[in-house]
Amino acid sequence: MKGISNYIGKQVNIEITGKTTFVGILVDVGLDILVLFDGKQYLYIPLLHLHNIKLSSDDPIEIIYQDKQPFTDDTDTISYRKILNNAKGLFVEIYVTGNKSIHGYITNILTDYFVFYSPVYKTLFISLHHLKWMIPYSSSLTPYTLSNEVLPVQPLGIPLSRTFEEQLKKYEGKLVVFDTGDLPDKIGLVKNIHNNIVELITANGETMYWKLIHLKSAHLP
Repeated sequence: MKGISNYIGKQVNIEITGKTTFVGILVDVGLDILVLFDGKQYLYIPLLHLHNIKLSSDDPIEIIYQDKQPFTDDTDTISYRKILNNAKGLFVEIYVTGNKSIHGYITNILTDYFVFYSPVYKTLFISLHHLKWMIPYSSSLTPYTLSNEVLPVQPLGIPLSRTFEEQLKKYEGKLVVFDTGDLPDKIGLVKNIHNNIVELITANGETMYWKLIHLKSAHLP
């Protein structure tokens, strides 16, 4: 990503998966992630979802507030996994799918997914391949202004498996919500998971088969 690194310190336009666009100052670039500052907050964007980047012809962004960049070590090259590890336990806003972002914090990072605790959705399992961006909270803020006492890490009743597929197999025979329930066809009873295919029985009794790679997150209702 040497070419993209030439834009560090400059204002750029970025397009990512879903035709989402951002304007900001490119702060840093790693092998698989970049950092953008939009004038008030830092966005951590996995390069997996970067469609294009170019110098911005927009008016210079207004710097409303700029704190020290979180999650990074000035002496080290950034990477997606390192950023996630450094963000563990800190309040963040993430976007995975649908028309809404999710607020909470990362509790565990496994081979191809991470565990996220949200005051709204509780414990979610999120595929590493589908996180589009992450924004750290200001140190003085909490999701929904809830107190820290209301936001404890909720222990899971089952041990964590290494992979997304292995973890979901623990929910065979249970009702599961995929992708935060944006589509009714992604809510149902997990009948079976085999060879990266999820057999799901929806509310009307219909059987759906989903390729696991297209399921971005999962949580119990």
